[in-house]
Amino acid sequence: MPVLRKYRRETSEISCCLKYMLFTSNVAIWMIGLCVLAIGIWAWNEKDMFSNLAKLTFIALDPAFVLICIGTITFIIGFTGSVGALRENTCLLAAYAILLSILLLLEISFGVLAFILKDKGWIKDQATEGLRAFIIHYREDPDQQNLIDWIQEDWLQCCGIEGPTDWESNNYFNCSSGAVGSREACGVPFSCCRRRAQEFIKNKQCGYDVRKKGYSADVSKIIYEKGCVTAGEEWMEHNLILISTSAIISVFMQILGICFAQNLRADIYAQKSKWH
Repeated sequence: MPVLRKYRRETSEISCCLKYMLFTSNVAIWMIGLCVLAIGIWAWNEKDMFSNLAKLTFIALDPAFVLICIGTITFIIGFTGSVGALRENTCLLAAYAILLSILLLLEISFGVLAFILKDKGWIKDQATEGLRAFIIHYREDPDQQNLIDWIQEDWLQCCGIEGPTDWESNNYFNCSSGAVGSREACGVPFSCCRRRAQEFIKNKQCGYDVRKKGYSADVSKIIYEKGCVTAGEEWMEHNLILISTSAIISVFMQILGICFAQNLRADIYAQKSKWH
């Protein structure tokens, strides 16, 4: 009578929970990156940037370019993480862990640098130079114009860098531009205007002539007089806990992603070693 031998099925060393958790989270990151990238490319296409390279002079200040960069990085990270986890590809998982590590080091370095230089005014100087460039080129790029309008009207409710007089550096709002027929001369953009109760249609001309000498109305009731740098500092102080918490959560999630990828790679190597 033949002897029946019982063979115990070898259990897998690869954690399905870890694998699909990494896959699912990175599919979401991949899709977000793809959407951001698509928006950036669409914005560039609308401005005809691809056929007119002469417009790339101020590329670092172009919001569409920033979206393209962020979208590309996010897309690559999400792709390597999701496909690497699903296909159990150790090379892609290694690339995913390396990319997250580089990003994490850059974020920590920037945070430490900002903390060290905060009392030396470095951050304030950078913000000032960026806003000055936005003001000077306000009418040259619709994306930059929309960004500074959002900062002044919706986010910080401010006007200019230190105040409304900073708009003198823009060719359209410069008081001398009245000689060439600019109706916006000695004025400010509509985004500097204070919101009025029950205002359904935005008055685009509310900032006209407000910087002219002898302006009849009370300027403080029409426009914001606080500069955006000061308003930004106050916003940072009021939301310091929220900013710190968000930064800690972001760092934690990146460390978790690196650990998950490395653990999954180790499981895959352990499983492959049994095949030999």
